[in-house]
Amino acid sequence: MSRKNLKRYFITGLLIWVPLAITLWVLNLLVSTMDQTLLLLPQQLQTEKWLGMHIPGLGVLLTLLIVFLTGLLAANIIGQRLVVYWERVLARIPVVNSIYNGVKQVSDTLFSPTGQAFRKALLVQWPREGMWTIAFMTGVPGGDVVNHLPGDYVSVYVPTTPNPTGGYFVMVARKDIIELDMSVDAALKYIISMGVVAPSERKVDAISVGRRDDGRQQTQAANQ
Repeated sequence: MSRKNLKRYFITGLLIWVPLAITLWVLNLLVSTMDQTLLLLPQQLQTEKWLGMHIPGLGVLLTLLIVFLTGLLAANIIGQRLVVYWERVLARIPVVNSIYNGVKQVSDTLFSPTGQAFRKALLVQWPREGMWTIAFMTGVPGGDVVNHLPGDYVSVYVPTTPNPTGGYFVMVARKDIIELDMSVDAALKYIISMGVVAPSERKVDAISVGRRDDGRQQTQAANQ
């Protein structure tokens, strides 16, 4: 077997195992983290006590159940009053108040059905003019910042590669951004892959173009 074939087979094996290993590692991290919710149960109800062994994944079910029951409780009047009372208690704790309010505002913005944060993928010039990268629109500037920005500006998050959780928050003139016909998922995949996995064109556009071409052909045939 030649050295060239050995190298090719080794690279082929890496292309199969590396994505699988990273996927399993991420899933294991998520499951292990969510399994920590089992510690909330009394000692008598934990699986190690009545089964003699730990069953991975039960914490995921417990976490989903807690989240669902919390949402169910907070959806009624009594639950809403409890949430308000809880937030008032946290508001009296100096450091906790700042952290909680900041995180809550971000989560309310991200998960709001009517919110515009991270709903649009953009093309912006970064870190200097002539160099382009993908970013996400997070909103519009507010507060006293608006008084110092002439014209129409938008708030933009520029993620880093290959870890999009780290990045830069910048405010860019609306005329200097390009809105992409690309989903946020496709843009994230493009960023994480460092440009290797290029997003495919929208199939809807191809279908609509095909229909327009068929319509034109039928019209030309009818005219003839």
